[in-house]
Amino acid sequence: MHIGNYIELVHKSEADLAKAYRMIAKEHGDEPDVKVLCLLQASWSEQLVAELKPFVKKYSEERNKEPDRLMNTLFDKPRKGSLALLRDLHDLWLIASETQLCCVILRQAADGLRDKDLTALCNKIEKTSRRQLAWLITRMKAAAPQTLIVAE
Repeated sequence: MHIGNYIELVHKSEADLAKAYRMIAKEHGDEPDVKVLCLLQASWSEQLVAELKPFVKKYSEERNKEPDRLMNTLFDKPRKGSLALLRDLHDLWLIASETQLCCVILRQAADGLRDKDLTALCNKIEKTSRRQLAWLITRMKAAAPQTLIVAE
């Protein structure tokens, strides 16, 4: 069974997402909404990481470095300024999208195994991911005109 591989992907992606939200809150905390909303969304991801732990044990999570590639590539070093915020939000969107996609695939396996608890958790993760992605898109749309048109 390879389900452990996708449990690892979802588990690590969600943990990386929480870490990235906290980094953005710290680096761009001077923006009126960024700090509060990034910390809120980080807490959502941290809660999901905790809820995944029983499934990590049940399906013996397969450890590999693949999930870390995205986080390590996108959040190599802190960035400052309005363009940096836009790029950081874009990078958060990529990690949130990865988490959502991995969860969609994991849910299919959970359905196949008839594991109702894992299916329910996958549905919760997907719902949370949709909320996170919606906020990220909205915030990027708000930041883009000022950032891309007005010189700093």
